[in-house]
Amino acid sequence: MNTGRRFLERLRRLPAAVGYLMIGGVTGLLALFGAMGLFVVAVLSLIGVGIPALPEAARLLRPLAAFERRRAAARLGTPIEQVYRPLTGDLRERLATLVADPANKRDLGWLAVHALTGFPLAGLAVVLPVSAVNQVLIPVYWRLLPEGAINSYGFVVDSWPRAVLSLLIAIPVGALVLRFPVLAEVQARAARALLAPGEDAVLAHRVAELTATRAAALDAHGAELRRIERDLHDGAQARIAAVIMQLGLAEQLRERDPEAAAGMVRTAQDTATAALAELRDVVRSVYPPVLSDRGLASAVSALAARSPIPCVVDLDATGRRPMAVEAAAYFVIAEALTNATKHARAENLSVTLGGTAELLVVEVRDDGAGGAEATEGGGLAGIRRRAEALDGRMTLDSPPGGPTVVRVELPCGS
Repeated sequence: MNTGRRFLERLRRLPAAVGYLMIGGVTGLLALFGAMGLFVVAVLSLIGVGIPALPEAARLLRPLAAFERRRAAARLGTPIEQVYRPLTGDLRERLATLVADPANKRDLGWLAVHALTGFPLAGLAVVLPVSAVNQVLIPVYWRLLPEGAINSYGFVVDSWPRAVLSLLIAIPVGALVLRFPVLAEVQARAARALLAPGEDAVLAHRVAELTATRAAALDAHGAELRRIERDLHDGAQARIAAVIMQLGLAEQLRERDPEAAAGMVRTAQDTATAALAELRDVVRSVYPPVLSDRGLASAVSALAARSPIPCVVDLDATGRRPMAVEAAAYFVIAEALTNATKHARAENLSVTLGGTAELLVVEVRDDGAGGAEATEGGGLAGIRRRAEALDGRMTLDSPPGGPTVVRVELPCGS
């Protein structure tokens, strides 16, 4: 019973394994051409001609290696990180980076191995299944062909005993075919072993990412402080100064013109009311009270209700999240809705809150004109900075003609 189950399981996995090996044949051919081109550039570099082309040749090979990483990761079920040092600067700097970066050496090793093995393994993935089927069918059609026309693994099928022997040969050939899933996994594991970065490289890349994220968070924090200071200085502070001046004038007019003094007091009261409203707006822009009082879901519902464009809210996420995460999600949604209202020419908006306890996912969609870009200084760039400040990420999908989808993932771990 267990043998039958294993057989069916291998049979079920066989098509995907054959497909994996056949795609590996295509990438193996590309790797062979890439290796040949790289060899030509290296030979030309010996006389100085090919040296400027070396960094670009390495850069051109990276998409092929990246494709193989994605294939192997999908096959093995574990991601394979891609960590390269940027090839920037003048020729000397790019050559120094090319030589020092371990990722380029890994790509070169994978290129050599895959160029030699990728296409032969793909050939096996095609030839052996066809051969197994042919061996099974030989007893059916051998008498229909001229004598000596069928050569089965070194012997001519010209009698029934030899036809039966051909059928028996199908058993080991079929057994080899059923091992293709193992062969595909070996190819994927080899790709991971050759292309996956070392722990030191991953750690260095992560440190660089966190350094850049921290710098962006500090810049965003400084910009936010400057905005609050400007709002207070130009708004509430100016109005409070006006209240003080109006009350001083009312004090001076109290004896001579009580009616004018009373009017001045009323004006000061109105100005103070407006100043209070502006202070509340500033406080709301720092951390909306509705977030702490009623939670993110209610705050997002209030945002959607105030939107001038009809907005549908889908609140899949439940429970409270860390204060910083809820604040970031709130301002991300507010900025995305504002951006869509100003620029998208949309007729409908939707906001979705989802994810898990460890990851909050925010998605804002509009049916506008599309073509949105996260240009520096724009609202979408600000959304990206907010997400990265919490070690999250933003993805933007906005083809011409729409729709535009802004998706933000915010980790909620401590």
